Amino acid sequence: MEMEQLSIDELKRGYRFDAESRSYICNFCRKRFEAGEIFPIENRFFDAARAIQIHADTEHGDRLKRLLYAESKYNAFTDNQKELLFLIYSGLSDKEIATKLGISAATVRHQRFTFREKAKQAKMYLAIYEQVMEKKSPDEEAILPVHSHATMVDERYIITEKEKERILKTVFESLSPLKLKSFPPKEKKKLVILAKITELFEYGRTYSEKEINEIIGGVYDDFAVIRRYLVDYGFMARTADGKQYWLK
Repeated sequence: MEMEQLSIDELKRGYRFDAESRSYICNFCRKRFEAGEIFPIENRFFDAARAIQIHADTEHGDRLKRLLYAESKYNAFTDNQKELLFLIYSGLSDKEIATKLGISAATVRHQRFTFREKAKQAKMYLAIYEQVMEKKSPDEEAILPVHSHATMVDERYIITEKEKERILKTVFESLSPLKLKSFPPKEKKKLVILAKITELFEYGRTYSEKEINEIIGGVYDDFAVIRRYLVDYGFMARTADGKQYWLK
């Protein structure tokens, strides 16, 4: 699940609960803590609910900072605004913040006011939007979420669930194991194919170029093309020398 699909509380906590798998899942590394299991942490034992809290606090640093500086097309704060917000969060006074940033205390107060007014606007937007969306369209007409690190977001990403299912049925010889017939030129089809192929990889794991080629090669002979598009479309990242890859 993309971070933009999470609730405000889930974003703030740094984890979510998946009812289907009965697991707590970290937003940052996707590590799972299944309900009913006991997890050892520093010679002590915790249930899943407490273990995920400890994990989020100790493994990923300050949750606000991780969220504030998360790479997302929906994170519209400028670098200056991010710095100011973090200083406010740190408990500094307006005068102390002004001194650190080389601006006036009045400028800091004005920015606080602007943040507050935008938050009010966002709450009104959400209240209206969520009420409208309660009258849901049929599931097949639901538009698929855009993945967090998508590049060149435009009409190519307007893909319904019905379109996705139709594309999957036509472009793949088999979905288990995954076997692709061809890599079509149409952008929507490419996005559906690439999203499906990413399901073969694990979040938080780094893959060598050889491993990437072997995994993609099992799906489609021209693994180099698929590998390039996974990076170009923001599904995966790689080191400058192209020797290591990971899901973004």
